Amino acid sequence: MRAVWFDRFGALPELREVPDPDPSAAGVVVRVEATGLCRSDWHGWLGHDDGIALPHVPGHELVGVIEAAGPLVTRFAVGQRVTVPFVCACGDCPECATGNAQVCRNQTQPGFTHWGSYAEKVALHNADVNLIAVPDDLDSGAAALLGCRFATSYRGLVHQAKLLAGETLVVIGCGGVGLSAVMIGAALGARVIAVDISVDALAAAARAGATYTVNSSGMPDAAVVDRVRLLSDGGAHVSVEALGRESTVGIAIRSLATRGRHVQIGLLAEDPRVPLGLVIGRELAVLGSHGMAAGDYPELMALVTSGRLRPQDLISHRIPLADAPAALAAMSAPEPAAGVTLIDLTLP
Repeated sequence: MRAVWFDRFGALPELREVPDPDPSAAGVVVRVEATGLCRSDWHGWLGHDDGIALPHVPGHELVGVIEAAGPLVTRFAVGQRVTVPFVCACGDCPECATGNAQVCRNQTQPGFTHWGSYAEKVALHNADVNLIAVPDDLDSGAAALLGCRFATSYRGLVHQAKLLAGETLVVIGCGGVGLSAVMIGAALGARVIAVDISVDALAAAARAGATYTVNSSGMPDAAVVDRVRLLSDGGAHVSVEALGRESTVGIAIRSLATRGRHVQIGLLAEDPRVPLGLVIGRELAVLGSHGMAAGDYPELMALVTSGRLRPQDLISHRIPLADAPAALAAMSAPEPAAGVTLIDLTLP
């Protein structure tokens, strides 16, 4: 099969022929229909994830059709269209037993713990626990983006921060995961403030439902905070940092009202310094969101199939697999392309 492959961190990947994967006893092999180009893949390519062994094939947001199944798989069959959370759980550990499969202690992650979905086929483990059936008529981009950025944003806003209609949400960083948070916040009835340095990204945020946009290019951090607090009548109820930088984590937390809730989604190369004095003084909550368990997907899928959420509207580029190496490397640019790039394996 063809796959995007690299054997040195940070070296330009190449498209090459590699062996087809085999299903594990409880797993499946999925023929990939589409897969998202995600900043998490970029972090892995640069060597920021110590679980990646070289050589490697990235990719973790996907939709496709089951091509082969192991003998222990009972809930899914060859020919079925599926997606999967990027955190694949074991189903047996204490975290899984309490409904928290997204932090399973024995988790596997396609594109991180093993070869991923920038390929014509990908192996997925513990299929009965992790696979999610996808309607045949659902757009491939919408289905693929549910695996990571939309699920992570949804769980962060709904299950962690418990965002309510009428509250104010500020989203710092309007890449793919930030735009997902903007779209979900708007669908839930929140007033959304989007912050970014890119005019194009902010235009995309406005199309996704942001009430206000703040172009922070050239602005001191304190001025950004003041602007958000002014637009939110004294501070946001919920903040999301979707970029992964120490300075923007600080902006997100400082933009909160008393007893506000911060959700950290952006991955950081190093642990940041955070304004804990403010966390204490304002009784703020600092929360993480690490994907979402497959068992929690029905409510998100219902929003998508109803049309209230349209992940496909965030897709700005659909590229063939052959263009994926250059697109991954381009994420290192100071201002990556706005919107979401989908690697569409149906394209020549």
